[in-house]
Amino acid sequence: MAARGSVTAPILMEGPDGPWLRVRESVAFFGNAVVCANWRQWQSAVAAGPELRSLLGNRDWQRFNALAGPEVRYRFAVSRMLVRHAASTALQVPPDAVELAYKPGGRPYLRGCDQIDVSLSHTLDLVVVGLNRLGRIGVDTELAGRRLRYSEVHRQMCTAAEQRMLAGLPGPEQEAELLRTWTLKEAYTKALGQGMRMGFTQFGFGPGGRELQTPDGEAASYGEWSFGTYGVELNGGLTSDDRYLVSIACQDAGHGGGEDTSVGTMLDEGFLGQVVDLLGREGVGASDVAPR
Repeated sequence: MAARGSVTAPILMEGPDGPWLRVRESVAFFGNAVVCANWRQWQSAVAAGPELRSLLGNRDWQRFNALAGPEVRYRFAVSRMLVRHAASTALQVPPDAVELAYKPGGRPYLRGCDQIDVSLSHTLDLVVVGLNRLGRIGVDTELAGRRLRYSEVHRQMCTAAEQRMLAGLPGPEQEAELLRTWTLKEAYTKALGQGMRMGFTQFGFGPGGRELQTPDGEAASYGEWSFGTYGVELNGGLTSDDRYLVSIACQDAGHGGGEDTSVGTMLDEGFLGQVVDLLGREGVGASDVAPR
């Protein structure tokens, strides 16, 4: 059985009905969970008009309307809906009680609940959300068939140790390992809140992508970080556009944290009171959000 802080495989959600219990259990037992969805399967659940504006909040509503094309807009809306449902499962509150906000630079967070870190990624039909109650988390996804040519990107992307490892691999294996390395670096820099501002040659990964390394190939994380890359298939994986890679960088900062992630024990009393008052006005009692 995987240990606390270990990266766990993404959980595919076909719609708002779940299975959300798996997310709750993963956050409780391992400290983290990664959820993914085909946004097209969720599109019918995204309301239009005032309901959608309420779901997104003012900032994301403005971003939604500024995006070009209906597919881009509704993928954006579904991604925010997926965050709300995943976070509400961990916090044991209704999705409407979860508010997504942004730090300088655009990194998302849950307003009033710094104890759970959030990361978001999407490409084409796949949306991915990561949650972690033990430290930082970053997720990244790309089409599994995307081609990265070693000769074109290795100087900007790879450490000297990675170049030595990749240079000796045959073509298809080299491309696959290069893509995994790319998504892992994206996930790790997202977790740090740096994104593309942090040079990809400043850190590296060993074979298999499980260990963070210094540029010269020495171990760098000493167990604080866990990494993983998983394949995700949509629509049965019938075409190359249905197969994705999802990479995860997950931190266990060592600050403890019990298995109870309910809103009543993770949020301060003032914020919880505001949530209960809000839900009370909507016909939901305090017993529906208080820990049992």
